[in-house]
Amino acid sequence: MAPALRRITAIVPLHLEVLAGWNGLDRPVRWVAVSELEDPTPFLEGGELVLTTGMRLSAGDAEPYVSRLVARGVAGLGFGVGLSHDAVPPAFAEAAEAAGLPLVEVPRDTPFIAIGKAVSDLLAGEQYEEISRAFAAQGRLTRAALQREGPVAVVDRLAREIGGWALLLDPAGALRHAAGTTGRRAAGVHAGTDDKRGVAGDWARETARSLEPEIARLRSAPSLASLALSTPDEHVVVQPLGRRGFFAVGSPRPFSPIAYTIVNAAGSLLTLALEQGREQRSAAAQVRSAVLRLLLAGEVRAAVETLAALGMRLPEEPVTVLACDTPDPEALTEALTGAAPGAASGPRGAFTGVGTFTAPWEGLLVVLAPDAGADELVTLAAQHGRVGVSAPGVEIARSEGRVDGRMESREPSAAGAAGSVPRSASRPNLDTGLDRGYEHDLDRAVDQARRALVSASPVARFSELAGRGLLSLLDPAAAASFAAAILAPLREYGSRADLVESLRAYLASNGHWDAAAQRLGVHRHTLRYRMKRVSELLGRDLDDPAVRAELWIAVCL
Repeated sequence: MAPALRRITAIVPLHLEVLAGWNGLDRPVRWVAVSELEDPTPFLEGGELVLTTGMRLSAGDAEPYVSRLVARGVAGLGFGVGLSHDAVPPAFAEAAEAAGLPLVEVPRDTPFIAIGKAVSDLLAGEQYEEISRAFAAQGRLTRAALQREGPVAVVDRLAREIGGWALLLDPAGALRHAAGTTGRRAAGVHAGTDDKRGVAGDWARETARSLEPEIARLRSAPSLASLALSTPDEHVVVQPLGRRGFFAVGSPRPFSPIAYTIVNAAGSLLTLALEQGREQRSAAAQVRSAVLRLLLAGEVRAAVETLAALGMRLPEEPVTVLACDTPDPEALTEALTGAAPGAASGPRGAFTGVGTFTAPWEGLLVVLAPDAGADELVTLAAQHGRVGVSAPGVEIARSEGRVDGRMESREPSAAGAAGSVPRSASRPNLDTGLDRGYEHDLDRAVDQARRALVSASPVARFSELAGRGLLSLLDPAAAASFAAAILAPLREYGSRADLVESLRAYLASNGHWDAAAQRLGVHRHTLRYRMKRVSELLGRDLDDPAVRAELWIAVCL
């Protein structure tokens, strides 16, 4: 910040005397300009201390001369005496006082260059202090980034450094973490908590929502870009964190160049922290996927022990299963775990919450969410893509040991019950959960969520799917054997295309090609070809209502 004129006039060796405009002595002086022109304003930028000996000025020039300087926004006028004028003409003092322009008398023994050097030294000192403060702030931000909570600590530190507030947002613009030190805001506001955070948490979420249009603009920009917003009461800067999210900072004061430097440093540290955690997040995702396989196989104890070794645990039961189709599973994982009740921050910015469990699964992201917070997480997941939701009340622990037990108890009679059913149809299929006889709670719930996903736009719940009341009356084992037998030709077909999923989408769309193709993300001609192949493999006419009803029951089981 430039030194105030009051500070310059207080320099004893200069022997400056203020004659008028005392109320304006706190104006910043950005430079010293010496001019003997009658109108020096074309060569000024504003904020200067203008020095003159009045060589071409007379008492009659006082009012227009002062008026031009005031209009240009100069900080003050220094009038040198002892050359052209023995004293400052009273007319200049009167005009300066009337216009509120500080007027300073410069004695004959004080060269103008001495004043220029003094101002230059003060400016250099101010700049050095600002740079030193910026370096110190960067050091504090760096130390915050090295803490276990990583990005969260950086956001907290940044809010204190700028004397305002800061928000950490995910790629969709949803709130991850917020911190602030200004009057109506409280520090350490975390996303996803209940109303225990009070008004501060509500304000943070409301602010994040108000920034959604700006976030959308930045997200659609061809290259990374930041933006600044200003209102009479607040100044806001929004910056991207690579492709990993955004952060926003706000202050009641305009951001100085040094403040921008601090904000940019925080942005770099946040981006680095999030990007460096990518490999760790990828490895963690693979582990969670393996844990989900253990759970679906009924090996609950092994799954729990694996998570415990990583400092994680399964969510509290009962749970609801979400099957999410999203273009950015990492962003959705961070959004869900960061918003889960009891969420905490892991090392290097890897957000790991104990309130929910996520895992990649066959091209989808499977989420196990406590029933109590499932609706909130469904709403959040829908911001990232399509979501299928199972029936609630899933007990994970009840699944342990069920699969092996059921296989042993049913295997002797399985062949007889199957009759002409192919071996692949009677064998338990844990990946799809289609054999009700061997299926356990979690396996069934995952299958329900995947089925609901077919109809999701963007959310569909299994309990709301048409026909669930009728299907619930069927014997699970008999119905599963029926479904396995009727769909076996499609499952055994060697094409990469998933004919069962294509058939399910086609039937769910009531035979409308465009709607079904859109659900699958394929061209309608591709879907027509698949349905022709389905008809050939099954030996059935898909235009027959009875065939459609039978097949619909089979794909829903």
